[in-house]
Amino acid sequence: MADENTKGYEPIPFAKKHRISVEDAKAILAKHGDDRKSADKEGRRVSL
Repeated sequence: MADENTKGYEPIPFAKKHRISVEDAKAILAKHGDDRKSADKEGRRVSL
């Protein structure tokens, strides 16, 4: 569950959204932090 101060994605919903592994989702979210636009872009790239 997300910390109340966290504005970013949670790894599992992010992984489901982009149809990628949870490990990939965690790595992307760690790299991009709260930048949803760049995280989504990377998620789409990995899912191909």
